[in-house]
Amino acid sequence: MTADAAEGARNHARDLCLPPLFTMPRALGLLAALVAALADQAHKYWMLHVFGIEGRQPVTLAPFLDVVLSWNYGISYSLFPAHEGFGWALLLAGQSAIVAGLFWWMWRAQRPLTTLAVGLVIGGALGNAADRLTRGAVADFFYLHTTLPVGPLANYVFNVADVAITAGVALLLFESLFAPQPEDPASLRKRH
Repeated sequence: MTADAAEGARNHARDLCLPPLFTMPRALGLLAALVAALADQAHKYWMLHVFGIEGRQPVTLAPFLDVVLSWNYGISYSLFPAHEGFGWALLLAGQSAIVAGLFWWMWRAQRPLTTLAVGLVIGGALGNAADRLTRGAVADFFYLHTTLPVGPLANYVFNVADVAITAGVALLLFESLFAPQPEDPASLRKRH
């Protein structure tokens, strides 16, 4: 293939908007997902098998934060609990569909902050799904509590995966409110 033919093929691919398989934003998102999932699973393994939280709980870290072991058989706030059978499979199927949708979003995103944020959400979801698959329930450890009238946050138990999910959502909110918006492709074409 001549240099001119290769350049023509690259221009044609660019004109069709076919991005390379691993762009920098995609790699960042995949790395965020991998780090979040691995950090979550490593922390859970350490808490359950090295530290032995089950026999040492509660461990008070602050007047409003304890380390405990709580098994979540449902989704957030233990909604829709399913211990086995069809309900358990339905939770896993729903979680898988959500992760697939998030992965599609991350793959199409061009902005590094978007892919980082969605990658964190994916990694957290995969960490919790791994628990559901291997342990039958999601292990939560951090018990945030208060006597203040703050609704459901008065008692909240979470894990590292939940922190990754929350951080990802916070980054998406930040980006939507404060990050500069990319220029409209139609306005760019009019200038040229």
